[in-house]
This record gives sequence, structure tokens and C-alpha cells, in this order.
Amino acid sequence: MPDRSFSRGRSRIWAALAAFGVGLAPLGVAAPAQAADDAVVETVLSVPGTPEPDGTSVTLDATLVTTAPGTPRPAVVLAHGLGGTKADSLPTARTLARDGYAVLVYTARGFGASGGFVHLDDPAYEGRDAVAMVDEAARRPEVEKTGSDPVVGFAGASYGGAVALEVAALDTRVDAVVPAFTYADLTSALVPQSRVTGGAGSLADVTASGGTGVLKAAWAALLFTGTASAGTDTSGSEEPAAGGQPTPSVCGRFAEDVCRAYVGSARTGTPSAELLALARRSSPDLSRITAPTLMIQGEDDTLFGLDQADRVMRGLPATTPAATAWVPGGHDASISVDDQLDRVTAWFDRYLKQDTSAAVQPAVSVTVPETSLVGTGGGDDDSAPRVLTAGTYPGRGSPAPAVRTLTLDGGAQTVVNPAGARPGALTNLPGSGAAGAAAAVAGYPLAVLPGQAATFTSAPVERPYDLVGSGRVRLDVSSSSDEAVLFASVWDLGPDDPQTRRPTSTVLPGRAVAPVRLTGLTPGATTTVEVALPTVSHQVPVGHRLRLVVATTDSAYAGPVDPATYSVALADPVLTLPDLGGLSASGGSRLDVPVPLVVAVALLLLAALVGLLLLRRARRAEAGGPERPDLADVPLVVEGLEKTYADGLKAVDGVTFRAERGQVVGLLGPNGAGKTTTLRMVVGLIRPDQGAVWVEGRPVQGGADVLGSVGALIEGPGFLPHLSGRANLEAYWKATGRPTEEAHLDEVLAIADLGTSVERRVRGYSQGMRQRLGIAQAMMGLPSLLLLDEPTNGLDPPQITAMRRVLADYAAAGRTVLISSHLLAEVEQSCDHVVVMARGKVLLSEATSTLTGDGRRRLEEAFLDLVGTGPAGGGQ
Repeated sequence: MPDRSFSRGRSRIWAALAAFGVGLAPLGVAAPAQAADDAVVETVLSVPGTPEPDGTSVTLDATLVTTAPGTPRPAVVLAHGLGGTKADSLPTARTLARDGYAVLVYTARGFGASGGFVHLDDPAYEGRDAVAMVDEAARRPEVEKTGSDPVVGFAGASYGGAVALEVAALDTRVDAVVPAFTYADLTSALVPQSRVTGGAGSLADVTASGGTGVLKAAWAALLFTGTASAGTDTSGSEEPAAGGQPTPSVCGRFAEDVCRAYVGSARTGTPSAELLALARRSSPDLSRITAPTLMIQGEDDTLFGLDQADRVMRGLPATTPAATAWVPGGHDASISVDDQLDRVTAWFDRYLKQDTSAAVQPAVSVTVPETSLVGTGGGDDDSAPRVLTAGTYPGRGSPAPAVRTLTLDGGAQTVVNPAGARPGALTNLPGSGAAGAAAAVAGYPLAVLPGQAATFTSAPVERPYDLVGSGRVRLDVSSSSDEAVLFASVWDLGPDDPQTRRPTSTVLPGRAVAPVRLTGLTPGATTTVEVALPTVSHQVPVGHRLRLVVATTDSAYAGPVDPATYSVALADPVLTLPDLGGLSASGGSRLDVPVPLVVAVALLLLAALVGLLLLRRARRAEAGGPERPDLADVPLVVEGLEKTYADGLKAVDGVTFRAERGQVVGLLGPNGAGKTTTLRMVVGLIRPDQGAVWVEGRPVQGGADVLGSVGALIEGPGFLPHLSGRANLEAYWKATGRPTEEAHLDEVLAIADLGTSVERRVRGYSQGMRQRLGIAQAMMGLPSLLLLDEPTNGLDPPQITAMRRVLADYAAAGRTVLISSHLLAEVEQSCDHVVVMARGKVLLSEATSTLTGDGRRRLEEAFLDLVGTGPAGGGQ
């Protein structure tokens, strides 16, 4: 089962200077493979890896991705998931390269074209290979250095995320890491033991030392056998090695000791000492990590649960900058960083580029779904999430979270572990996603069989409660044998149906259970044990109850095969839960106010806001200055604009140009040229220090009536994430106060080309979809002047081609389009007139037809002379 984790899904396209189309010279040991966008150069590399134990050399297949081979940039190394190759990381690498990084991707040992065997993230092998990639970054002229050390970050998801933590522990040259959907402790991930000795109020189910735990048999089988079947048999041997042990060919390209450890445990259903030692060895030493660490963890993940993020935050030194984000997704849903690229780049911008303006990540960010009903009763999985944040992580630089207790009803209950542990509870199907989990629980009430589970239930909650973290419960357990294995979980029960007297919904948050193995028991004697419940993120609505379920079986785990009976009772009749009331919340609603009242209040506020805007517009229009009748037929005239910010930066310096009817005008220049500041002054968002703007001869100031004929998309679209694309456009148009028939909604939706996705909530849109919806919003009402700031950001090549046709047709109808871009090739193909800017000044303003031959060379020479970037193609 290949885990193509770091770059699944369509990557976001970020802005970067295209070097004005000048060809880039090949670099490195192999000819660069040119990507579809000629601004990206990919150079294939062979990097020496760590030799195998017998001395066999290993070579790692790698690629360097950059948009500026002649300019040293901070480096980012990307590691892929189990069973994948470097190809899985290339879309993300191209995105980061366009954002100003030199990116190294490589195929881990034992996979693809790289040599060697899979040692399961052993620091002596995969860890040292990652250090070799840092060595490679130090050798590359494309990588920025501090002295002789490269400026380098490391990122990856799942298997690759553990590598990111591993290399940070091994190599102090690593300056920042972003591990995602991964583990901090492979032992607790594969062989959890949720028995604790205290610590109520922790965010996670901290495993006590000692004990053998319970093997995640289903996940282990998927990981080992799936990867083995995807691997290549390099030995050619089908015979067992001396001593009757399997050779690497039995497990594909897994190393012999890894194969032996798994096969031995799979045969018995009990984790062997060899498997436990392997898992401990493959867990990164968090105490050695000094690089700033952003841990992204999925809330739909029964392989690497949220407790692993907690382990990272608590295991890092107190002086290491760290943050964690608990987000939707994971091994039970989908592993994609497409929606997390803003976090990733902001982290690297701050700690690799030393960009203090980059977004600051809160120490903890937790997405709490409004509802996550997976089970009987269903629910709206697409409802709006709430996000809880805090500047310090509970228990790391701040007190542990407070706790709340719920009283549970239910006396001592006798449960049975059947022979062979079958049939077993079916709480989730590893890797099957939410649909598989829903199918699994449909067959059984609460997904467990009668006689195999003890249940204890709370009264209905009187206020909404964010169940975030790991709860605690103390149990009295006795067994008919000297061993007992139990699986504890907390379910959310909806109110009972009046007719059936059954819950209207049953929800297992995160589809997670907490296994507990008790050994050395005296048959019939009672043992008291404290159990750490699964770490989850879930909101419990008003009127719902929580039910503690303690089962004897779970199909995802390997339990005892001998039949036994257990007695389970509450040592204390309470469920202890973390209470994160101190965290700030954004998004979503708590649903403790009637929805009609919320809607009514919102409509009143919207009406008041529109009224204020209209009044402000009228007052500003009165003070707008004299009109220019001589410019009445010119859609846009910009004259002598200047803008200096408080820090002394002169962003715009005497900018003058005009746009005529029927033209598509390109405002061209590198990042920082002043293009966006100019556009903001054109639409009255900021006031110029000097100069003026006229639209059809009327002066522009903030709120001027003439802006009703201007459509604009500047610095990216902004939408209400809980509404559909169509509803966002309709709400936007309603706020303008103009008649519905003037919106031309059907026409702009055809331009957006979102298909049925226009009926989906915007929070699930990709960056490209948001961009297309933003362009459609700017075109609503078919304004005579359309301003678009980097309109092709996030669009794939076919969409860019279609957008060019749309803009040409739009202008051909007698309207005017002004687009800003840093890509000369894009302006050449989309625009018939170009205004070139650099350092706040206009270099020239003329037809794009002149930008060929001598005209183009003159443009490049003038631009580079002003910007001072050196040879063409090398700078920003």
C-alpha cells in the first residue's frame, strides 16, 4: 500500500519571477529535466547513501528543483511516504521553488531507483541518508549558506515526517522542520498501551513505561505486506536463511531484521522483543532537536494518532521553538499537505528566510468539527469547523489544561473474550476512510457485539463541550485468567428517539480506541487500572451524552486467542476530561443560540453595514475633487502616483499610465515592484501621497461612486468558508444593493468553470478553485474596468489558457482589463499593452508587439539595470 503522502492532490501555484523567459544553463551531474513551466529547472542527482551492514554501497535517487540556478536560496528537503518515491514530492517541490526555495527531493533507500533495503526509519540508515541530503545541500551552489553550513529545512509526511524529526535530532545544521501525519514514538504508535499511572488533564494518552502493549495488527499488516509487495526482490532468493529465518525476499526490500521482527509478531499476535526494540530504535530522539518544529497531525488517523503530536511538543527541549496544528485528514482519510502549504511556507519563511512578516503559527491550533457523525444516524460531515488556538502549548511553558468531570452510570458488568477473539468489534477499517468506518459500524450497535462490552453513560450535557485531548477513567477489572486485554473508547450519543428509545446518532470521535493489556493477574482478584482514553478532537452538542465503552475485542488489534471472562466496573463513577476553555476560538458556531435568531441578527448587521458603506461612499464622492471631461472616454488614467510607507519605503514613485477601451493591459514587474500598491490606490483602498486616478474622467477615492463600474481581485480572494461558491457570489452581489438581474451570475459562473463544485462549501476548495471563484466575483455585473492581481495563481495550464481567452473576449466587448503579473511570458500571451514597473517606477509603457528582438533586449537591460539583479535570468 504505497503511502504517497507529502504531495497527494493538486499543488498550489505560488508566484515567482520567471527571469523573462531567458534560457537557463544546465547544472549538476545530469541534464536538467525541464518542467511544463520553463521557470522551473529540475536537475537529477545521485547522492551517496549509507552502506548496508555488509558494506554494499547505496545510492539515493534525488532531484534539485529551483527557479533561479544562479542565485543561492534557502533549501528545503522533502521526504516521501512509505512505499513512495521522489516523484510524489515533486509537485510540492515546484510550488516551494516558485516561492523562492531550492528544493531537494529524494527517493528513500529501498524504494524506486534508490539502492539498499528498508530499515524502517532507522537513524543509522534512513537517518544518516537524510544527513547525506543535508551534505548535498551544503555542496550545491544553488543553496544559501551561513559560513559553510547550508540554510536548510526538512519536511515530510508519514514515513517522511519521521525522517524530518530524525534528521533534526542527528544534524544541527537543519534550521527548521515540518513533520506531518507522522509519529514521535513508533512503539506507542504500533504497540499502544493506554494504561497510565496518573496525569489527568494531559492532551494525550501518555503511555506508561513497561508492559508489552497491544499490536495494531491490521495497520501493521497493511504497512509491511503492502510495502513488501510494492518492493523489488533484489536477492532473487526464495529460500530461508540459516536458522530458518526469512530472507529479505519474503518481505520485498525490507531489511532482514525488520522482516523477521514483523513476521515473528504477526505469527503470535503478540509484539516480540525484537519488534519493540526495532520500534524504539526507529523513534527520533526528540530531546536533541533544536530546529524550530511545526508538527502537523491529522484528526482522522488511527495509525499515527493525535497523541503523537503531543509527544513531540512535550518531548522537545523547552528552548526549541515549536507549534502543532491538529487538522482534518490522516491515514484514515487522506494525507495531503495541499491545504497546509500556507502553514508550511510561513514556517520556512520565518525560520529559513528570516522573514519577520511571515504569519506566526500559534503554539497549538486545533480544528474541531461542528459535527463528525460517523455511525448510525449519519450527520453533516461538511459542516463548519471551529478552530481553537493558544499562544502556549498546555503543559509546555504553561500549566496543564484544567479538567472537568462527568458522572457515569453503570455498575459492574461481566464481558466475554471469545475463543480466537472472533467475532470482534469493528470500530474502523484501517485506511478505508470515513465511508469504510460508517459501513463498519452499520452492522453492530456501537460497533461492538452483545456480551463483549461494558458501557457506562453520562447525563445529557447542558452546554456544548469541546472534547479535545485525552480523557481518563479508573476501572476495576478482574479476569478468569492471568491476562486481560480491553479496548476503551468514548462515544457521543444523540438524544433518544421518542418512538424507538434509541439514540438518534452514535459517534465514535476519531474512530479511535485505547487498548490496555493487563498481565500477571490473579484469577478472580480485582485490579484497579487508570486508562488514558484516545486523543480526539470533537464537539459534543447540547443534549448529547457521552458513553464509555470497554470492549474485549477490536478487529484492528491482535488480542488474546484464549477464551476468558472479565468483570469490569468503575473504580470512580466519573469520566475526567480536559477542559480547554482558555483557548481562543474562531469559525463555526456553538449552536447554543437558536439558528433563526443568529440568521436574523446577521441580516440586521449586514443591512447596517451596507447602509454605512453607502453613506460613506456618498460623503467621499462629494469630496472627490473635480471631474475631467477630457478623460470621459478613457477607462483608466493613472497620473503621478506616489506612496511612501511609515518605515520610509517608497513603494510607488511617480507612476503614470493609461488603459484604453478594448485593451488588456499588463502591469509587469518582479515581486516588490509596487504593482499591488498601485492597484490598491487605483481602487481607493489606500490614499496616495501624490498623484491622482481617474476612471472615465471621474476621480477615484475610497467609496467613490465611479468604483461601481470597477471589478477587482487584489491580493487573493476572500470568501465566507461556510457558504457554497454560489452563495458567496449571491451574498456579495446582494451587499452591493444592485438589482439581481444586473449580476450576470450565469455568465460569471461559466467563466469560473467550477461545475457542480460551485454548490460546495468554499472551505473545501483548492487554491485554484478559490482563485477562479475570485475572478468570477470580480466580473460580477460585467464592470467596464476589470483589475486582476496575479490572476493565474493557482490555475493549471489548461485553466490559464482558458483564462486568456476569457480576458480577450471580455475586452473585445469594449471593456478594459488590467492585470498585474511577474511573468513576462504570461503578459506577452495575455496582453496587448504592457506597463513595466520595478522599484516603484515605470520603465516603459507600450504595446507588447514591441517586446521582441531589440525591444525585448532593451526591456531586459533596462529592467536589470534598475533592479540590479545581475545577468538576465538570475535574479528576482
